[in-house]
Parts: sequence; structure tokens; C-alpha cells
Amino acid sequence: MAPVYGCHLFLFQFKNIVILLYLIEMKGNMKHMENNPEFKSLIVQDGIEQPDSVDNHSVQRFLQKKRKLLLVDDYVNGIRECNITILSQAVTLVESSRPEHHQIAQEIISRCLPFSGESIRVGITGVPGAGKSTFIEALGSHITRQGGKLAVLAIDPSSERSKGSILGDKTRMEELSTDKHAYIRPSPSAGSLGGVARKTRETIILCEAAGFDHIFIETVGVGQSETAVHSMSDFFLLLMLAGAGDELQGIKRGIMEMADLIAINKADGNNIEKAQMASRQYKNALHLFPKKESGWEPQVLTCSAIKKTGITEIWSEIEKYKKRTMNNKYFSQQRNAQSIFWMHETIQEQMKRAFYQHPAMKKDLKEFEQLVLKNNLSPFIAAGKLLDRYSRLIH
Repeated sequence: MAPVYGCHLFLFQFKNIVILLYLIEMKGNMKHMENNPEFKSLIVQDGIEQPDSVDNHSVQRFLQKKRKLLLVDDYVNGIRECNITILSQAVTLVESSRPEHHQIAQEIISRCLPFSGESIRVGITGVPGAGKSTFIEALGSHITRQGGKLAVLAIDPSSERSKGSILGDKTRMEELSTDKHAYIRPSPSAGSLGGVARKTRETIILCEAAGFDHIFIETVGVGQSETAVHSMSDFFLLLMLAGAGDELQGIKRGIMEMADLIAINKADGNNIEKAQMASRQYKNALHLFPKKESGWEPQVLTCSAIKKTGITEIWSEIEKYKKRTMNNKYFSQQRNAQSIFWMHETIQEQMKRAFYQHPAMKKDLKEFEQLVLKNNLSPFIAAGKLLDRYSRLIH
């Protein structure tokens, strides 16, 4: 039986080889060689004509989006008409580091400046996990339901390594992001001013010129960025979380001194009692701080952004603060002081940029860095010599 089986196997393999050679021969003669009468068991249709791998229509749409910059008049008119698309484009120019964009942005800001200032600017910060985005959405929705227009400038932390940001605040504020009376602009911190975007104050001017009478500035969290936010806001709100350990230990005294109101979030369910206890602790702590120049006594309230409880009371306190500080002139005095502060900040920043971008200083910096690394020169003496050289260059 073995020789017969081996013979059958040889014939089967030989037949397959013959068929394969026949297919190769027919390939050049037929569009679909499988349709040959020899292969009735397999019918292959021609099919449809395949489109190009690149959609030309999509390419054209992409190229159209890469349109040229508008005229300054178009930007200003669009902002005044509250055209969100043009407002966003103007904010992008403000945030851009390109010199030509910077020049256009400054012209837009100058034109919009007379229409700004008619808003209440609220800085909001808090410990990580305190629910800032959820709280902002609850408070913001309360404002828009009352007929107010809200702009949320959410500062997203940038990676120190990649310089990238997630910019996911719109995804965390689903209700507010679809509200036609609200505008959410997430911006990367870009590592400047301790996490606060350097151009946030200029963006505030554009949003106010667009008619937004409520501005929220959300910071990246407890840290040095709060000083910058405090210097561009009228009211400073600190959001805290109860039941996360010692409520007074994980926060700096300076931030509590800046706060005009402390709101303890997530006061719901089994956490209500803990929130009330934390409220008493904060109230006792605030009595130890000196009185504010505004004459305002900071309050401590509890709320639940998820349940939307305590939100009305918090906004009522903010309105009381605005009324009192406008009556005693502190509101305008603080705005004036902030303008002077940002003038000096801008001077320092532009001088620093001019120093590092000067072609001659770029070369000198590398030479002095080597001297410092070899301990031939101290960092302080090197800095002084470099500044002296720069001073002679610009004079």
C-alpha cells in the first residue's frame, strides 16, 4: 500500500504545479483568469473603480483653512460682534510667539481696550482633586441662566519636558461648553508666571470687548501661579476639599490671605459632616490674618458642585463683594494697581527676551557658561559681566 500511496501523492502535487503554471501563463491574457471555464467554481467580479488614496476635496478644504490673516479692523469688528471664531483667532494671535503675530495682536488689544473693564473677574484655584472644573461649570451655568455672559480662561499645565498640554477643560465642562452664552478658552501655561499663561490678561481685554461681563480665570492648582491670578482678578476664590487630611497643613498661608472666599466642595452624602468641620477650622484660621485693605471679611461656605447645592450662596457673596468694594472705591483702586503691576512685568519680560535673542549675547553666553562650568568664574560675576556687555551693545 505504501508505494501506491506515494504515487498518488506525487500525482496530486504534480497536478497543483501544472495548474499554478497555467494560471501564471493566463495572467497576461485575461483580466480575471479565475473566470476561465476551467474554474467554474470561482467567479470574480470586476468590482468598482477605486478612488485615489488622497481625497482631493479634503485637501482643498484644508488649504482653505490655512487662509491669510484678517485685517485688524476685521478682528476688532468680529470681536465687538461677539463672533466666537474671530475672537478665538485673535486670542491665538495673542498667545503666538511669532513677531508678526505679536504686532497684530497688540494693535487689536489697543483698539479693544476702550471697550474693556466692564466685567467681574474671578480667579479660582484649589487643591488637586477639589473639583474646580465641575465647580466652574455649576457656577457658570448659574450665571448664564440669570442672563450673564461668561468667559472661562482655563490655564492648563504644560509639561516641563515636552512643553505640551492636554487642554481638556472643554471635555470636563460638557454643559457649559454648549452654552451659547459661555466661552471656554483652555490655554497652555507654557511654563511662565508659575503656570499662568503670560497672555491671559490680554485675553481678558478681548473677552470683555466681546461683551462677556463675567470672567473666570482657573489656575493649574495651588502654587506660585496664584500670585499672578490674584494680580489680574477682582475676586479670589479658593476651593478646598474636606476629609483629605489636615485641612490647614497642605496649603500655604499666603494663598489663604489672598482668598476672598473659601468654598469647601463635595459637601454631600457622607461628607457633609466633614465639610462642616473643615468650615469651622478655616473660619477660625481666617480670624488670625490681618484685615484686608478692601474692608471685606472673607467667608467660608460649603457646596456640592455635583448636587449644585450652595452655588447660589457663593455667587451672592461675590456680588456683595463687588457692591461693597465699588462703594468704597477699592474695586477701581485695585484695577489701577494691577495695570501698573503688569506694565512692570511686561518690561521685565521684554528686556529678558531682548537679552537672550541678541545675536552677540548668544555667542557670549556660551563662552561664559564654559567659564562657569570650569570654575574660572562665579555665576554671579559672569551674570554681571554679561549684563555690562549687553548694556554697551544697546548704547
